[in-house]
Amino acid sequence: MVCKEMIAMLLAGGQGSRLGVLTSTVAKPAVAFGGKYRIIDFPLSNCINSGIDTVGVLTQYQPLRLNTHIGIGIPWDLDRNNGGVTVLPPYERSDNSEWYTGTANAIFQNLNYMESYNPEYVLILSGDHIYKMDYEVMLDFHKANQADVTIAAMPVPIEEASRFGVVITDENKRIQEFEEKPEHPRSNLASMGIYIFSWKVLKEALVALKDQSKCDFGKHIIPYLHERGARMFAYEYNGYWKDVGTLSSYWEANMELIDLIPEFNLYEKYWKIYTKCDIIEPQFVAADAVVEKSLIGEGSEIYGEVSCSVIGAGVTVGKGSVVRNSIIMQDVVIGDNVIIDKGIIAENTKIGDGAQIGVGEYAPSTFNPKVYASDLVTIGEASVIPPNVRIGRNTAIVGETTEEDYPGGLLASGDSIIKAGEMA
Repeated sequence: MVCKEMIAMLLAGGQGSRLGVLTSTVAKPAVAFGGKYRIIDFPLSNCINSGIDTVGVLTQYQPLRLNTHIGIGIPWDLDRNNGGVTVLPPYERSDNSEWYTGTANAIFQNLNYMESYNPEYVLILSGDHIYKMDYEVMLDFHKANQADVTIAAMPVPIEEASRFGVVITDENKRIQEFEEKPEHPRSNLASMGIYIFSWKVLKEALVALKDQSKCDFGKHIIPYLHERGARMFAYEYNGYWKDVGTLSSYWEANMELIDLIPEFNLYEKYWKIYTKCDIIEPQFVAADAVVEKSLIGEGSEIYGEVSCSVIGAGVTVGKGSVVRNSIIMQDVVIGDNVIIDKGIIAENTKIGDGAQIGVGEYAPSTFNPKVYASDLVTIGEASVIPPNVRIGRNTAIVGETTEEDYPGGLLASGDSIIKAGEMA
């Protein structure tokens, strides 16, 4: 039997419904980030930078893009005979078959995969956060404390703590109590959803709670082990960490990359972020084009004006067009004389000449006010915007739209166009 000291299990099956039309056809971890990356690149790169060469990626919702992106793991040096990266979708068994119904249930359904490596420790990760962390340092902390479970935790403002699982520790960082999204938090140390378990402890808890419906780590496994006196410690992390689960946090995290001295450095020599890259041609910026404070992806052609924006690979910005404060994903074609202000435009979208995107004042969403609650215009993948239409703020569009979809040539702020058959 192959023995590994620590293997990683990366949970990447989530829909990310708070990203609205951006995740109508793609899982949240596969959403583009920073011009050339996808969100899952960050935990995968952390693994290989931390010396972890065996990673199981658990997929479920809309897995095609994610599977294609990961492939056999070549960009992360995870194409290995012994270990490497393995995509783990739900599968049919002889006795029963079911979808992954919770974070811990997903891990339980892959006990055989973990057992095949007979690890001493198992690292549980989420596939939808932007950060750099050396998991080896966290493992050293786990060993030094002879811990059964170590939870990565970071200080957050106390007024935001109720959004997280919160740990209460003693002076040695041993966890005394764990509260899942408490109404009145007694600590500001928030769980990051990153756990190291000693394998025997994890296996025992997963088997014991296998009949628990929608079994989760925060709600079930951690409280179960705590009640049984397991040695649980909090590993405090103070670096950059961003949950890009909402449209506004996703937009903000991208915009932070273009600061003069970005808080999160994508190009650190000693902690590289690896990704699958299909386009290797250089960018082309026309002689009369203007680019200010922006990231421009490979193979993009800029004939207009781009400022304070993140532009993906293979994007075309036509003559006379102005793109401001926006995220434009891979292979978007923007026609001539287009104005885009505070837009998130997903891959393979085509925008007709003379369109104006992000006009007027903010208005509450008539479609889904929980998801669309900022002044961003969000356009889903492979959409078509006809020429000369005006699109207000806090709007959502997905699908091939025509002039008839815009009464008087306008989509008012707060409105949406969701073509039949497209999820939102």
